[in-house]
Amino acid sequence: MTVSIKWFSHAAFAIENGEHTVLVDPFFTGNPLCSIKPDELERVDAIVVTHGHRDHIGDTEYLAKKHDATVISSVEICNWLGKRGVKKLHGQQPGGGHSHFFGTVKFTAAVHSSSLPDGSYGGIAMGVILETGGKRIYHSGDTALFSDMKIIGKNKLDAALLCIGGNYTMDVSEALEAASMLKPGILIPMHYDTWEVIRQDVVSFKNKAASICDVRILGINDTITI
Repeated sequence: MTVSIKWFSHAAFAIENGEHTVLVDPFFTGNPLCSIKPDELERVDAIVVTHGHRDHIGDTEYLAKKHDATVISSVEICNWLGKRGVKKLHGQQPGGGHSHFFGTVKFTAAVHSSSLPDGSYGGIAMGVILETGGKRIYHSGDTALFSDMKIIGKNKLDAALLCIGGNYTMDVSEALEAASMLKPGILIPMHYDTWEVIRQDVVSFKNKAASICDVRILGINDTITI
């Protein structure tokens, strides 16, 4: 089965397996690079949120209510959304994973913080491995480089969505080390150029990573099929 990955900008993606659409970190409103509005999304079956920062939890509450979508995130974020009227929630933490109607979600470590937009505690920050349609996709969330990426890459990754912007996350040099540990079939850089403080030369990153893996630079709203 083919799986498509669409990049909306920043860390926001849609992953589709032909039957279901899963959003990851749907930051549309207030995103200076995003060219679509949440109301333009035709289908949302599930939403995976890696951590509570505004530029990742984004429009989760609105989209979950509008589409009756299931939100999968930390227990703390799910509890926070539940108090705000979101009905379909599944709390997880790193380790083990869980089988959902569209595939398997396994949260991983991420070296970052996770407060919610109102300042309340959002649990720990996480990355996520999503298995759907026979494909295995790693979204790093916001993270510094950490050695356990070797373990994440131990089983074949069809795609890795990696932050490269620096300041808040890995920069280009650290993302190159991450690519060496993960060894994905395809690497898609993310979380860069949204603001001046995370501006990066993504073409230079692609050239430097070319000997490690196949790097695909997606334009905003571009889709790749794996």
